Amino acid sequence: MIQIIPSITIYKGKCVKMAPGDFENAEVFDNDPIELAQSFEDHGIKRLQLVDLDGAKRGRVVNHNILRMITSYTNLAVDFSGGILTDSDVRIAFENGAKYITADNVAANERNFFASWVVSYGREKIVLSGDARDGKIVTHGWQKKTDIDLMEFLGYFVERGIKYVKCTDLNQVGQMQGPAFDLYKNILETYPDIYLLASGGVRSIDDIIKLEEIGVHGVMFSTAYYQGKIDLKDLEKMIVQAS
Repeated sequence: MIQIIPSITIYKGKCVKMAPGDFENAEVFDNDPIELAQSFEDHGIKRLQLVDLDGAKRGRVVNHNILRMITSYTNLAVDFSGGILTDSDVRIAFENGAKYITADNVAANERNFFASWVVSYGREKIVLSGDARDGKIVTHGWQKKTDIDLMEFLGYFVERGIKYVKCTDLNQVGQMQGPAFDLYKNILETYPDIYLLASGGVRSIDDIIKLEEIGVHGVMFSTAYYQGKIDLKDLEKMIVQAS
């Protein structure tokens, strides 16, 4: 079954939603990320994405205390991202309970260094972030568009043993217009051995089912939950039926 992965984005200690790169207009959805994470676990969720938006902005891990609290008070496998630029950042994430770390800036700007993480920490723990707009990689908390072609970028790391790839089509984020199905199909047809984590645009359980049908390994979502488009009880039924 496709992995169902709710996403919690932390900014100034609170759960927020924002338009790509628009830090100043981040919308607060919940004041307590620990309680939110516990509610996900209570409905059968096994994995969580935790985005340290403060870390992405400052260029270092900031919200490791929230990571530690979530991993201490739940059994969720947490995929942590935001501000991971150095070996020290990676260690901080893992020491505070992260099961995986996801990075984009390092992968885009220091390819060999990021590839060394795959070797040093293991391909089961390192997730490549391939967030893109119009086919070009975007970094620094979705603030900086590069000239790096998404497919070339993925291919480089596939050749170096990457297993997990998280891909967000930023044209879809927060728009509630559906995931980038065609993009994900293309990625999986080109690189069939990767475990693709789709993010952005998810509107409903039906979208999740369709992503599973095209071979996506996991789906990350936030807006659909916050807006009541995806109900945790429905997700729980889906998880139970597949078990």
